[in-house]
This record gives sequence, structure tokens and C-alpha cells, in this order.
Amino acid sequence: MFSKACKYAINSMVFLATLPEGKERAGVKEIAFAVNSPEAFTGKILQMLVRENLLLSVKGPNGGFLISEEGRKAPLYKIVQVVDGDSIFTGCALGLQECSEKHPCAVHYKFKAIRDHLTGMMMTTSLQDMASGIQAGVSFLKT
Repeated sequence: MFSKACKYAINSMVFLATLPEGKERAGVKEIAFAVNSPEAFTGKILQMLVRENLLLSVKGPNGGFLISEEGRKAPLYKIVQVVDGDSIFTGCALGLQECSEKHPCAVHYKFKAIRDHLTGMMMTTSLQDMASGIQAGVSFLKT
């Protein structure tokens, strides 16, 4: 459903949200290991999130990435939008250029219900919601 880049972006931000107070930043190597992603690819994704002010990047020996204030408040929808765009929330399931109530594709009405539910879930789910499940041991970032 989401691109690999988007999955790594979400997991990276959730990982950073689970870090204990006082250690809110981590290096790209630590993040990549925590979310089971290639280090170089993870670095590019993290820089994309920095450009959109969802993460902050601190240089130096005690540097690393940390979630910005804007990133803490952002719903998961924003992360997906930054990495994958909004086509999953607005596009046609069959890839038609024009798909609407007036010109629906063969699965328009069924897919619209699923898409609307996904959009609502992504708009109302925060990083903290996901981090809480990981901290409680009921959900995981990798196998």
C-alpha cells in the first residue's frame, strides 16, 4: 500500500518517538538498524523529513535526528504525504486519470469507502499513538 520509503519514514519517526526522555536523538545508523532498513536509503528519507520540518538534524559528535515540534503534532497522514504524495488518499484504485462520482471506475464506490477510512485513520493517528503501543510491547517496528 505504501512505498518502502514511506514505511521506513513512518517507522523511523515512530522509533524516534519511542526514545526515552533525555535521549531524544539518534544517528542514521541506529535508526536504520532499529527499523531494519538500508542505512544510505534511510539517510535520504530522514533528510526529506528534515526538509519538511518533521525532523531536526543536529551535526557533530552528539548529533543525530530528532522529532521537531511540528513533527510531534503531525498526523501520520503528513508523513505519507511528504514521502508518497497524496495519491493514495485521492487517486483511483485502477489508475484512471478521471475517476469521480460522475465518472466512476469499476470499483470506485467500494474503494472510496476504504480510501476514506484509511484517510480518517491516518489523520487521527499520531506518532505518540504508535509509540505507546511499541513501548507497551503490544506492537513492533521489526520482526
